[in-house]
Amino acid sequence: MDILALDLGTSSVRGLVLDPDAVPRPGALARRKVHLVTGDDGTGTLDGPGYLACLVECLDELAAGGHLRQVGLVATSGQWHSVLPLAPDGTPSGPVLTWLDTRAAPPTGASGPADPDDYHRRTGTWWHRCYWSMRLPWLRERGGDSAARFVGLAEYVLGALLDEAPMSASLASGTGLLDLRRLDWDAEALALAGLSPRRLPPLAPEGWHGRLNARHARRWPALADARWAAPVGDGAASNVGSGCVDGSRAAVTVGTSAAVRVIQAVPAGAELPPLPDQLWRYRVDHDHVVTGAAYSSGGNLFAWAARELRLPKDAELEAALRRAAAARPVRADPRFGGDRPPGTAPAGSGELRGLSFGTTAVDILAGLMDGLCRLVTDDLALLEAGVGDPMEVVLGGGALTASRWWRTAFADALVPRTVRWQRNPEIGATGAALVALGRVPEATSIGGVGGTDEDAAPDV
Repeated sequence: MDILALDLGTSSVRGLVLDPDAVPRPGALARRKVHLVTGDDGTGTLDGPGYLACLVECLDELAAGGHLRQVGLVATSGQWHSVLPLAPDGTPSGPVLTWLDTRAAPPTGASGPADPDDYHRRTGTWWHRCYWSMRLPWLRERGGDSAARFVGLAEYVLGALLDEAPMSASLASGTGLLDLRRLDWDAEALALAGLSPRRLPPLAPEGWHGRLNARHARRWPALADARWAAPVGDGAASNVGSGCVDGSRAAVTVGTSAAVRVIQAVPAGAELPPLPDQLWRYRVDHDHVVTGAAYSSGGNLFAWAARELRLPKDAELEAALRRAAAARPVRADPRFGGDRPPGTAPAGSGELRGLSFGTTAVDILAGLMDGLCRLVTDDLALLEAGVGDPMEVVLGGGALTASRWWRTAFADALVPRTVRWQRNPEIGATGAALVALGRVPEATSIGGVGGTDEDAAPDV
């Protein structure tokens, strides 16, 4: 039985087919770029129908190539925190707010949770613009009161394809409305959001599987009998795909954004481990939690530099980065998109210091990349304090696949820890497949982990 893995990313949507051991099948990959609308006011939105059309194109391409014939299971890695208002007929009544959107603000006169520390312990989150507890009142103030329901991006696109698309425990935890121990909506968080559970997606029970609806089963008959597993939050999927599924290994992932995270086995109903004040916690599934910190900048630093600066290419750029690193003349705050929770710095908080007439475009890029390394190192120390021991670190994600220099910079910043690199560029899809298979513990022996100076990547 093959596995179809869908990766619902911020900059692209991808579909790829993996073998029964979650190893990508050569050539069985379809990808479409999506248009993220950003602005200096903190806008970070996607068009829901356009995104769905890109996913459909990916599935059409895989079907045309004959790659779906042996698929029996579909796994999905979806964006945490996204929210989309739906009209009574189920159509979007606005754009998708992504994790990058920083415009939400507390309602006038609102005071937040009665006991912020207990709220943080229960939900793993804060009363913050990233979460639905603040986003939904903000949306309603801007015409969202006409919305019949609110869903995430994954529930919207899967809801169009399947007979039903409840919200997984993993994606529900990213809303900030879920009690992580009880795996039910938190009453205080719902009160802050100002809505009842009937305007939210139903929660998927443990072991839930969906099926294609009749119309799409006719379009892709090879998937007519395939089981669709409950989606996994993208960060959790990336940890599993990196082989970081216990307290001895932390994953540092740099895709469009970046994060450092650790997974622990905590079944539903069990007491949650202590949670440091500055870290969030979400669900991987009903048996595991993931704790960490995230950053609004990552591979988008590369994208910005490529668009705005006259950079050399490929090997020439890598050589120039090594020369720039030796001098380290530029100090940078890489928070171009503002803070992720619990920070509240707005979009446009990036800074460059130490510039001179001799500063080059490569110096600026090196300073930005090094700045992110320092943010990650500080938060990894918080994670280690909660676990009690230094961790091995596994680097992963498309941005680190693209730059050997950046992998080396992370390894230098994280000394004296052992630092390795997961060469598989599709860690999110691989991780989602392992979660769907119920094989999270086996990820510790996943292939592709090697030295940070290695460039070879598996064929996909």
